[in-house]
Amino acid sequence: MSISTDLSRERGSRVSGIIGTIAVTLALMSALVTFLVLAGMTPILPTHIVVVWALFINLVLVLFLVSIILWETYSLFRARRRGAAAAGLHVRIVALFSLVAAFPAILVAVVASITLERGLDPWFTSSLKALITNTVEIAHAYRDTQCRNMVRETELMAADLNRAKVLYNADRKLFHDFMLSRSVFLGFPNAMLVQADGTVLERIESRNAAHLDPPTADDLKDANSSDPICLIPKSGNLFRSLLKLDWPEPTVLYVARQVDPRAVEFPAAAETGVAYYQALEEKKLGIQIAFASMFALVAFIVLLSAIWFGLSFANRLVTPVRRLIHATDQVASGNFYVQVPIRRTEGDLAHLGATFNKMTSELRQQHDGLIAASDLIDKRRRFTEAVLAGVSAGVIGTDAAGIITIVNPSAEALLRTEGGTLVGEHISTALPEVSALIQEALSARQRVLTQGQIAITREGRERTLNVRVTSEQAAGQDKGFIVTLDDITGLVAAQRTSAWADVARRIAHEIKNPLTPIQLSAERIRRKYGKVIVEDRTVFDQCVATIVRQVDDIKRMVDEFSSFARMPKPTHAMEDVVDAVRQVIFLMRVGSPDITFEEDLPDAPIIARFDRRLISQAVTNIVKNATEAVMAVGADKRGEGRVHVSVRQDPGDIVVIEVSDNGKGFPSEHRQRLLEPYMTTREGGTGLGLAIVGKILEDHGGAIELLDRSDAIGGGPGARVKMWFPKAGNGDVAGNGDVAAADKDDIRQRAHG
Repeated sequence: MSISTDLSRERGSRVSGIIGTIAVTLALMSALVTFLVLAGMTPILPTHIVVVWALFINLVLVLFLVSIILWETYSLFRARRRGAAAAGLHVRIVALFSLVAAFPAILVAVVASITLERGLDPWFTSSLKALITNTVEIAHAYRDTQCRNMVRETELMAADLNRAKVLYNADRKLFHDFMLSRSVFLGFPNAMLVQADGTVLERIESRNAAHLDPPTADDLKDANSSDPICLIPKSGNLFRSLLKLDWPEPTVLYVARQVDPRAVEFPAAAETGVAYYQALEEKKLGIQIAFASMFALVAFIVLLSAIWFGLSFANRLVTPVRRLIHATDQVASGNFYVQVPIRRTEGDLAHLGATFNKMTSELRQQHDGLIAASDLIDKRRRFTEAVLAGVSAGVIGTDAAGIITIVNPSAEALLRTEGGTLVGEHISTALPEVSALIQEALSARQRVLTQGQIAITREGRERTLNVRVTSEQAAGQDKGFIVTLDDITGLVAAQRTSAWADVARRIAHEIKNPLTPIQLSAERIRRKYGKVIVEDRTVFDQCVATIVRQVDDIKRMVDEFSSFARMPKPTHAMEDVVDAVRQVIFLMRVGSPDITFEEDLPDAPIIARFDRRLISQAVTNIVKNATEAVMAVGADKRGEGRVHVSVRQDPGDIVVIEVSDNGKGFPSEHRQRLLEPYMTTREGGTGLGLAIVGKILEDHGGAIELLDRSDAIGGGPGARVKMWFPKAGNGDVAGNGDVAAADKDDIRQRAHG
């Protein structure tokens, strides 16, 4: 993220900060005005409309403030989600300010709520509420008691009248007097007998009694003979009672009695008081809600304002820190030209930014110097690597402890490794053959160069190397060693071959001339003196025959020497390698019927440029050696004698001929010396067969390798001879029939896969 992007975000934050400041100011002012209006400290009366408008304005401002804070919070968490610098610090500061603002507001809200609750509790204590409720119950109980007494006395009067039915029928006046006496006795100033249709049969009214109207039709309808009905008046103090008599005609006793007016008025007054108390109790919750709403609104505005101020302060604090973090990240990624903007209003953070800019300037100067030095070192390194890669000799560099630090491709090819696997290993582990020279170089500090020849074997191939160990020294401190490896295998073989060819020519010249006279003289002696010698004639003939036979053997050996010394130049032509090898196998199969010859030849011909006679001679010599090696091992050890011949074309147009057997195999040490003239492991062998084969393949631009038998055939230790040459022929590889060393090494690498 660039500094310009941060500056644009800062400008957006400043605009948002101005809007938020205005919103917070308006909200606080609105909350203050609302409080003054509700407290009655202003000329404006806190009417319902005024309160509703005040709350509405406050609610709008609160929602606006909440929207701004939510937007800022969303921006904050979005910055943290995308990994913005100092986002975690920003969140922690905002959370701290919010907690600091919320805790006092919540504490004051709890205290105010408890205070208001405790202020209203004395008005609505449980004892006072119980007293008012019990008053109503007592009034109702008094009224009910009056009704029960009246009902019981009504039942007594009804029972008397039921018994006086005969009197009613006999003498109405006497019945009236009886009814009056019972009314006075039971305390009923008013009493009457009423039929079901409302007809009054008898009426008793005391002198001071109030007038009693007959019962209504509904009252008569509700009357029964088992349970008197008590009628409580809605106004006045006259209680009435009805009970149906057991007369043949449906007749109802209807009595009335005046009671204390409080028995009627007090229950209603008590109920009114209870209702008023309940109304006050309901207003208690409303008062609490009103005060709590006002306080919650003010507290919420204060809380949001505090959160906003926390966000604003966090933005002002985190913004310069974020700029520094972004700049530090760019410096860490390699941009030493970054500079942070400095604002003097930021105080110590501005000083920190100035110090950072000074530091980046110094780092830039040092970095430029290091880059220049590194470029120079890199150029020298590339030059050194190019030189090492182009050198045909192998080069291995080690430190003072003998740990390999550098290996060129030629050394990897000689040691049969690749991909820098030798780097980090000890020289004695990677190339134990040079340990003696390394120790000699360590013990002789005065000598800068130590050299010698070693023989190494890698992947079954023996090579002769010329080794030079050079010690690095500077200011008396050991800097390690440089080990140079020159492959002189071909050179040594060529020198030996040349030396042996010269020896062969001299032997052929010095020995062949006297052989003919010796042979002629022996035959002449046998012809001239054979008839004369009579005694020991058998011995004489045997001696002469021995001389002639040994001379023939010496001639044959001299002819081989001459043949090796004067190998004919190959005549290249386009021929089929598969057909040439197939004919050799056919002849060897006829000549050695006791051995099984297996062939792995491709169906398609392999057309290459080579001398058919010489290649056939080379394959014949190798197959002949294989049959002799098989016959040299007893059948009980090797089992069935087997010789396996294969021909293939490897990548790079390399023709490969392999001959494997289950004979006695090659020796493990100094195997490559078998390719030198007169080196043999067989009795009666001249040691020239493999040397001639090697010379033929070398003239074709190829080589021969002596390897251990693969698992293709079983029995005996076995041997495997690998012959290869380029399909294009020697003439296309190097001129004048000589193979260039670099091209030949390249062909050898391709032949080895």
